Amino acid sequence: MPRGDGRLSHELDPYRPGPQDACGVFGVWSPGEDVAKLTYFGLYALQHRGQEAAGIAVSDGSGVVVYKDLGLVAQVFDEPTLASLRGYLAIGHTRYSTTGGSTWENSQPTIQATTAGTTIALAHNGNLVNTADMARKVTDLGLDTRGASSDTALVTMLLAARPDMSVEAAALEVLPTIQGAFSFVFMDETTLYAARDAHGVRPLVLGRLERGWVVASETAALDIVGATVVREVEPGELLAIDEHGLRSSRFATPEPKGCLFEYVYLARPDSTISGRNIYAARVEVGRRLAKEHPVEADLVIPVPESGTPAAIGYAEASGIPYGQGLTKNAYVGRTFIQPSQTIRQLGIRLKLNPLRENVRGKRLVVVDDTIVRGNTQRAIVRMLREAGALEVHVRISAPPVLWPCFYGIDFATRAELIATGLDNDGIRKSIGADSLGFVSLAELTAATEQPASRLCRACFDGTYPIELPAGNLIGKHVLEGTAKRAATEQGEMVGSKST
Repeated sequence: MPRGDGRLSHELDPYRPGPQDACGVFGVWSPGEDVAKLTYFGLYALQHRGQEAAGIAVSDGSGVVVYKDLGLVAQVFDEPTLASLRGYLAIGHTRYSTTGGSTWENSQPTIQATTAGTTIALAHNGNLVNTADMARKVTDLGLDTRGASSDTALVTMLLAARPDMSVEAAALEVLPTIQGAFSFVFMDETTLYAARDAHGVRPLVLGRLERGWVVASETAALDIVGATVVREVEPGELLAIDEHGLRSSRFATPEPKGCLFEYVYLARPDSTISGRNIYAARVEVGRRLAKEHPVEADLVIPVPESGTPAAIGYAEASGIPYGQGLTKNAYVGRTFIQPSQTIRQLGIRLKLNPLRENVRGKRLVVVDDTIVRGNTQRAIVRMLREAGALEVHVRISAPPVLWPCFYGIDFATRAELIATGLDNDGIRKSIGADSLGFVSLAELTAATEQPASRLCRACFDGTYPIELPAGNLIGKHVLEGTAKRAATEQGEMVGSKST
């Protein structure tokens, strides 16, 4: 996958995105329905959670078939392929790599024949932190780990290596030993399973179809297939769905720590998490941002699309008119056509361009969701000034991102995070804004309507709810790429926290 020459940031280069969630997962048990197509549309609704690979596993009761490839959901699957995936039970996955590189081998669902003669397919959203320990357990069972280049593959191998147990019983034994953030959907020939770690860091919801059940990363994926939202899969819960109905088991005591960044950026605005609509939460953040960081201006504009709800809230609370100042090219995404050097130098104009008539001669409030490296905001400020803006005041609907994520979001390293080495005024000068304001962590938390004690806010405050092992143990025998980076970042984190 093209990544460019490295001179543009993830935010500027269309081939190098900003903060990415690990994955989106979907599962359906529904005799009489075209489960492959239901899964396809569910993954389509979750495309924002991963754009590198997609896959679907299907069973008709006698065997599990998996089809997966690199690319967007609509690129991987077509009508003939979906028609060939026949059954009444399916799981699906759309991937952005966190552990393991972006290769076909690391695409999901993973699949493994069990020692009892059946097959397990598994899809994972999140990131595990005890992969070295898991690899040792796999080796101790006499299995070859050379083909396991992701934490998901290790989990699948552990579940499959218990000949004297059902998959459900094996899961209740294996899941308590896994450390980190995970929302799993998995299956054998007859049963759909879903499980969520004890902290519930990554979202997972249960829905009801007329003739079956659905599980998905977000409620928006339930909506698209016509499923009714039943509830969230609880932290520490294992669900099993088959011809006998739905069963629930507990494998860990729940200690909820849902990801705060889902409310800021990751989740679709039409999704609901812990009873809170994401769009409503983002508008409320904008209102609170206006009260914390008021300014005299003529127009509030969003950085589309992620900054739009907060910009609407900011305009409502401030009384400053809301309008469009930037237009977005909706078709910039994953492509294998490298831009020319001239186009690359234009950077963000591949994605955004100013509406000159709207911004000329005006004092602008520009609302965005986050500042990670600062290159996006720097380019936007410069672009708006060139278009004739008199003043550019930047407002951010999240606190400064100060710490890396080990639970399923691919942030920049600490060295790349602009807030690591600069205070607010230093960041303002760096991006060239007339003023800069971040919403406070307390106000962002309040907008979610969740108590701070039930949220993971580690990327903002450095407090990690799931204990991290020693840096040189994360992924040591198996996971080389991103896990090594995570280990390095953890060392930086500990060093920085102690100084």
